[in-house]
Amino acid sequence: MMQLEAFGPMVPGQLKVNFGDANALEKIFKEHGDWICGFLFEPIQGEAGVIVPPDGYLKAVRDLCSKHNILMIADEIQTGIARTGRMLACDWENIRPDLVILGKALGAGVLPVSAVLSDKDVMLCIKPGEHGSTFGGNPLASAVAIAALEVIIEEGLEQRAADLGHEFRDQLMKIQHKFPQIIKEVRGKGLLNAVDLQNEALSPVSAYDLCLKLKERGILAKPTHDTIIRLAPPLCISRAELSEASKALKDVLELDLPKMQKQKQKSDAPTAKQSCDRCGRAV
Repeated sequence: MMQLEAFGPMVPGQLKVNFGDANALEKIFKEHGDWICGFLFEPIQGEAGVIVPPDGYLKAVRDLCSKHNILMIADEIQTGIARTGRMLACDWENIRPDLVILGKALGAGVLPVSAVLSDKDVMLCIKPGEHGSTFGGNPLASAVAIAALEVIIEEGLEQRAADLGHEFRDQLMKIQHKFPQIIKEVRGKGLLNAVDLQNEALSPVSAYDLCLKLKERGILAKPTHDTIIRLAPPLCISRAELSEASKALKDVLELDLPKMQKQKQKSDAPTAKQSCDRCGRAV
């Protein structure tokens, strides 16, 4: 994986604030608000492990950005287009960002499509000739995106993701009750979910190792931070397929994990904690 440093040098002066902490955000805005043009965030953090903010956080961000005249920029590349059970994850708190970044699901897996949405008072600050794009305005990609949105609406996939997400988390929490020493937390919204595992109970096996075993059982999942398995099935998945995924996870924890732990040799040297190059979280 390419390290973030390889994309540098980055634009200086970026400030970071703990996700979900409205008080910390307000403190930074009060101290540096005159020099901050925008606050960029994910409504639910994807790469960090499907971290869901406290209820009311998005509304607090909207209020703070409006108060300090700072652009509220929502990165909905992973959370948007009905993934979380709403068309946009920001819709869960009925707030409207100043800019929304979309991608991935917008192309429905047919073509790579991304977009930035904004109102005229922001977008028209860019004058003709000030911004260029190699593939911008691609008519075929635009047609694919429109068709994808029509399918989402016509087939009711927004509500389907919300309903199936509840059922899926119920299934995952039953597995948590069966393996409380292994599963620390089940979290998510809609069909964007994660299983957070206890490092001590998992070691020396990693979430990546478990995902390989899930693949052998027909389930594709994505690990992050050694101890988190992200589960983001297609919105058209059936209830039977969701149950199959849950059973595969249970079987991996019950049958495969003990075998892998016996086979893997524990390292004598403790691994120093590092920060993720993508999300900044300690790993």
